[in-house]
Amino acid sequence: WGSARDSAGCALGTGLLGLVWAWRLSEIPTPPAALQVQLEKQISETTQLCQQSLFIFDEAEKLHFGLLDAIKPFMAHRDNKDQAGNRRSIFLFLSSIGGNAINEVALDFRRARRPREEIPMELLEQRLRRELLQPAGNGAGLLHFLEENLIDFFVPFLPLERRHVRLCARDAFLARALPYTEAALDEVAKMMVFVPKEEKLFSAQGCKSVSQRINYFLP
Repeated sequence: WGSARDSAGCALGTGLLGLVWAWRLSEIPTPPAALQVQLEKQISETTQLCQQSLFIFDEAEKLHFGLLDAIKPFMAHRDNKDQAGNRRSIFLFLSSIGGNAINEVALDFRRARRPREEIPMELLEQRLRRELLQPAGNGAGLLHFLEENLIDFFVPFLPLERRHVRLCARDAFLARALPYTEAALDEVAKMMVFVPKEEKLFSAQGCKSVSQRINYFLP
């Protein structure tokens, strides 16, 4: 799941004719006040410099309120010509919020013997919005973005099934220019933890965890 989010950010970034900035601000020990000023300055300079920019914030549910306040003015829909650069900027927030809700929808469809491709985006977005609205949730800061209509789209990522785990393992072997067999891909899949406990349908980890497992197959 984590790898899927990262890949999406990279894919979107490579398709833009502008500048891509990626932050994992939740891990930076800088005091929030100083970091807020730095972030405001960086976004302002970037939007003025580039016609189109992409800003990626990982682990968005952990962002300090002050940092979210620094980002908010640049996300607001403005008609002011001086803010034209903001309208062509994309702010991508990567988060694990709603993962359980998404898994529940995928599980319901699987148990109903319906392909996951039939899951409507409207249903997933509804569940994600409901998750964000939970008062005890981790995304309290992002909730303000939702309430002020600053979030245009939700992009949910469905859980990995066994076939996806095998593809992750195959890509990991290829990335290291290592030979592999179908039996090796099956062995990697067997090393992963699958949920629910009774049915074992979805991997509890993402592609990053899969790639780490191939170390056991190195000569």
